[in-house]
Amino acid sequence: MVQKKKRVLMSAAAAAAVVLGVAGCGTTGASSASGNSTPANQSATNTATTGAASTATGGVIEFALPPATNLTWFLPIFNAANDSLYNSQLVDQLYIPMLQLNNDYSINWNNSIAQKITYNKQGTVYHIFINPKWKWSNGQPVTSKDVLFTWNVIKAASAKNAPAPWPFVGVGTGDIPDGIKSVQATGKYEVTITLKQPANQQWFEYNGIVQLTPLPASYMDVKSNIEDEIKYLGANATNLMFDKVVDGPFKPVSAKSSQDWVIAPNPSYAGHKSTVSKIVFQYEGSNAAEFAALRSGQINVGYLDQSQLGSESALTSLGDSITPEYPFGIFWTEMNMYSGAPHASVFDQLYVRQALQMSIDNNTIAKSIYKGFAEPLSGPIPGTPRTQFYDPAENNLYPYNPTKAKQLLESHGWKLVNGVMTKGNQKLNLTLMYVTGNQSSLDAAELMQQDWAQIGVKVSLKGEEFMTFLSKTSNPKDYSWDLATGSGWVYNGPGFYPSGEGLFNTGAPSGTGYSDKEEDALINATHVPYATQQETMQHFYQYEMYTAKQLPFLWGVNVATLAVVAPNVHNVLPYYNGATGVPEMQYWTVSNK
Repeated sequence: MVQKKKRVLMSAAAAAAVVLGVAGCGTTGASSASGNSTPANQSATNTATTGAASTATGGVIEFALPPATNLTWFLPIFNAANDSLYNSQLVDQLYIPMLQLNNDYSINWNNSIAQKITYNKQGTVYHIFINPKWKWSNGQPVTSKDVLFTWNVIKAASAKNAPAPWPFVGVGTGDIPDGIKSVQATGKYEVTITLKQPANQQWFEYNGIVQLTPLPASYMDVKSNIEDEIKYLGANATNLMFDKVVDGPFKPVSAKSSQDWVIAPNPSYAGHKSTVSKIVFQYEGSNAAEFAALRSGQINVGYLDQSQLGSESALTSLGDSITPEYPFGIFWTEMNMYSGAPHASVFDQLYVRQALQMSIDNNTIAKSIYKGFAEPLSGPIPGTPRTQFYDPAENNLYPYNPTKAKQLLESHGWKLVNGVMTKGNQKLNLTLMYVTGNQSSLDAAELMQQDWAQIGVKVSLKGEEFMTFLSKTSNPKDYSWDLATGSGWVYNGPGFYPSGEGLFNTGAPSGTGYSDKEEDALINATHVPYATQQETMQHFYQYEMYTAKQLPFLWGVNVATLAVVAPNVHNVLPYYNGATGVPEMQYWTVSNK
């Protein structure tokens, strides 16, 4: 199992058939409203099964986290070091998102804070209408006051001098906060946002407005100034039990690091109420431990690592289902290009990145290590699941060719010295950090180590648990690694529109130091409202192709999660939500079957 960064790592399932429907928004009328297009208690592409699955009451969901993965942050406003999918999977059970997305990437207005959004033709003014049905667990309604509180926290936590543990990870995504002229409460249940310049309306909905998940101002807004407030929130964000007032389908029960995190149904939730007694997010020390827990019934929603294929009959004989699920995401090897990093000047050279990419045998990694349940990537948009954002022209731009890669280095003055490529005082003697806890990640790292050795790149392996890995790669001052593999990104937050800001632009909070003016300009061009969808996608493909060629990260393979579900647990896959990787667990049920 490949670990992923922010909302970027699937531990149970991500729907395989994601079909994105994001279109060019410049064609929308002067006042376009996204209305309640979804039936009550049913998302557009998610349908509950009938019989025992829909009528079961009680029971416990034991949900396996990836190996050696702790949950570390419990507010819907994240910093980079804690911006993992797994934290989000729990947080989104506690706090209703501003916009809940379906498997087809349409908005499920019934389960969103917003019941509709209108905007002008220019894409400069947006009106968010809050559904008045939502209530906090302290009995107070969710109002525009809560959205403004969230906005003020985001704005303060985005500052360059924001106190630790900030800054906010969404800085720059959706042009938050610098592109916002004003955010105002224009009614108890209405918020009006005015931008400094026109924006592609759907881009701003999916990457800007989506970040404004309300926080309970009546409970959390307790400090006299905003700097003290974000210090207070940051200090408490790592404590699950701080979330005493929530509006989501679940409420916190207990948290034990490296053991489990427990939530139970929130009786005040105004949407579809869960019928289970509790959900346990279970820490697992290794793939082997998780597999044993599945066999014994201690885990009833988990995963099978590809290295364990051949042993699946031990689970299927019990009635467990095993389903491959591909996320709408990308996986990579990061290069430490932060200013001051020992090899930043080397990685800044495109030809070096090209040589490293051409020496990664992604086909073998996909077929041999992940047993065919993975697909090689060639750029910032995966080919599977297929979406309108994928341009087939990006496919296989840098095919595996270590001979050509070595020649490329030599043509730029590098020479083998004692088996290591050397140029002046520079040596391609690098540390490759990988995520521990599962055999497949280690196998992939070892294969890359062997491949790079063929071209004179000496790599030393260094294993780290996922949250430590994430903390190190998000810290511009951590020079303990040169390359890092085993993580990736699912397009599910802080931005959902896959236009690359926050990842590949200069100063990207989820990047690792890559900076290119042309990249910045092409990303920005995807944010502009155009007259037609064709023109919108033309600009998107220009960004996509340039990014694929530039290699801000070394492209890896998109790995399917092999989701394992016990026979008495129902509705898991339909409500896991493949577009975001964040499940709607209130629909999961347990029966006696």
